Amino acid sequence: MQTSMALLMIGFLGACTDNTVDPPRIQTVADVVTANSDFSILRDALEYAGLTGDLRQGNLTVLAPNNAAFQASGFADAAAVRALPTSTVKSVLLYHVLGFRIPASAFTVDKNVVIPSLQGGNVYISKLAASSGVSVNNARITKTDIQAENGVIHVIDRVMMPPTRNLLEIAQGNPNLTYLVAAATRAATSNPAVVSSLTSTSSAFTVFAPTNEAFIAAGFPSIASIQAAPAETLAAVILNHVLPGRAFSPTLATGNVAAAGGGQLAVDVSSGVTVKGKGSTQAAKVLMADMLATNGVVHVIDRVLLP
Repeated sequence: MQTSMALLMIGFLGACTDNTVDPPRIQTVADVVTANSDFSILRDALEYAGLTGDLRQGNLTVLAPNNAAFQASGFADAAAVRALPTSTVKSVLLYHVLGFRIPASAFTVDKNVVIPSLQGGNVYISKLAASSGVSVNNARITKTDIQAENGVIHVIDRVMMPPTRNLLEIAQGNPNLTYLVAAATRAATSNPAVVSSLTSTSSAFTVFAPTNEAFIAAGFPSIASIQAAPAETLAAVILNHVLPGRAFSPTLATGNVAAAGGGQLAVDVSSGVTVKGKGSTQAAKVLMADMLATNGVVHVIDRVLLP
């Protein structure tokens, strides 16, 4: 009995002095988001949309807006997100999820690299130089390579909205762009390319869209005055506001760019974003940037860009 008790004590003491430490468990993407207080709005949005479980499986890249990103995009808190329909929140969140792992080392110097999202639409990744940061659509990546068991998280500074309308439909849906729609419609009677570029399903364009006030300041006091203007003149003016391709604000740089009408536009990003037509005396300020369309990008400006 004493021998058995001694062996039992030796075994017990050996177990007590075992210094083996289990390795830390690697968390899933959902676990990482849940545990990080800087993702509290995102965490609540995922729960509201019923997507928390989806981020615990697969092999994913999540472009994760932090709380500051939600606030910069007009969502003050989780309640503001929950004020939207569940289906809308789900669509927006899935637009931030890619179906495979993309580490920061895979971001090469390129512009508007097309990557499909789990929402169904594409995101556009840009890195303008080896030493520059990386942007996705209108958002900048502020932190990379937060590792998870089933993927990687890159933190972004804006919430990206998936496109649902083409360029023309965005203009038609904005009551402050009715003069632009009238001008494009009138211009198309001379040059059908004006409207076809705004509705294209095969090519992408960037439109600097002057407000109604901008047209009034340029000498068009009413829509009737636009409809009475020579169609050829309006076509030249409208095409001077269009750039081939998608030009998100993080990819704009100070310098000249060629407009679709053949003219040159002077872009300056030293203090905000301004753009100036060759025939303009003053640069236009971008009032609202990066409205993503199915076929391009819209930036609302406060002046007409004369060719």
